[in-house]
Amino acid sequence: MKRIQYHQYGGPEVMRLEEFEPAPLGPEEVLVRVRAAAVNPMDFGIRFGRMRHVTGRRFPRAMGHDFAGVVEAVGDRVTRLRVGDEVLGGTPIRSAGAFADVVVAEERGVVGKPGNLSFEAAAAIPTVGITAWQALITKGKLRPGQAVFVHSCLGGVGRSAVQLALAHRATVAGSCRGTARQEALTLGVDPVVDFDFQPDALARRFDLVLLAAGTLPVKAARTMLKPGGRIIGVLPTPANLARSVLPGPFHALVARPVTEDLEEVARAAGQGTLRLPIARTVPLSQAVPALTELERNGPAKRGKLIITPE
Repeated sequence: MKRIQYHQYGGPEVMRLEEFEPAPLGPEEVLVRVRAAAVNPMDFGIRFGRMRHVTGRRFPRAMGHDFAGVVEAVGDRVTRLRVGDEVLGGTPIRSAGAFADVVVAEERGVVGKPGNLSFEAAAAIPTVGITAWQALITKGKLRPGQAVFVHSCLGGVGRSAVQLALAHRATVAGSCRGTARQEALTLGVDPVVDFDFQPDALARRFDLVLLAAGTLPVKAARTMLKPGGRIIGVLPTPANLARSVLPGPFHALVARPVTEDLEEVARAAGQGTLRLPIARTVPLSQAVPALTELERNGPAKRGKLIITPE
């Protein structure tokens, strides 16, 4: 068995494709043969050590969280999943390990894969999908007919939020780079504004403002909010967490692996209402160079980097 791992926190140069032995299964864990894994920006931040208060200092540490594959073994207390099931899911931040031949994950973070969804498409949705769902539904209390503004509407979380909000019969406006305006309109965002827009032009128009990137000032979001509306920030920075405990409309989201939420996201993907573009697919043997290129240069085109077996 092989996986991408590292023996110290640092930049892309610390990544290695190495042999490993999967940890023994806990009673509520499953072993999944990975058919596809998806890259998220948080994978690089975790490897840099930006969450070492959670991930600790034990090495080697594995990389990757989002995956789709086939269940190979289950723990004694696993009840929803069986050997042979096609699944999608994510690993806890502390363990990781999706960029591998096999991965161990908690049952609560794994759900059945819709049969009409490819493994590559399924791997792309867990983290961004559940973040968008919990921002809109759990924190945002979104209802049909409400108006939503999504800042950075073509990023992974933003794009997921747009599609899920539209599926809940909300109207959606958003911001993106001016060169991508037509892409956002095609997705269903209207109106579309540049990142440097003037919030006064959209004053008091939205029931929910979703900050899918940390570049829109909260003051601007407040300007756009209707009385009684909510601002949801998906970046759990210390400033956002502190702001969230104060009186007012701002709520910081720390996304959690809630099985029912992931099932809703998987169902939306199976129904075709949630789709994420895939920019590039590489085999595990070529994943370290591809990850390094993505981290240093950014994506060549919009979409996910997917890692597959040999």
